[in-house]
Amino acid sequence: MQDWEIPFAEAMDRARKHVASSTLTDVDWNAELLRGELGAAVRRLKDEPGEGLSVGGVRLPLALADLGLIDEYEFVVQPVIAGHGPSLLAGLRERIPLQLVDRREFASGAVALRYTAGAAPAAQ
Repeated sequence: MQDWEIPFAEAMDRARKHVASSTLTDVDWNAELLRGELGAAVRRLKDEPGEGLSVGGVRLPLALADLGLIDEYEFVVQPVIAGHGPSLLAGLRERIPLQLVDRREFASGAVALRYTAGAAPAAQ
């Protein structure tokens, strides 16, 4: 591990994690297995105090977006075209209007874009 990766790794190691799975019976690495209906389980987590939840992967964000449970989206665009692999949110049932709330550019050429879910305010 490179020196610059250590703070992120330490933060991830300490973070409370939740695993949504219909096949696993046990998880490790400071994680809790979400049981029961996904929407209800995530609503319970959202009601807990704290700074919010982060979601990764491809299938889980799609399921949560379809349930209307994502309040904010952050996309990091990397300066490379892969040309293969899964597409994020492919198969989404309905369009979700987004409003840009923050943008950060990095020396690497990557750009982080943060959006809130919901219609943009009407023009005045």
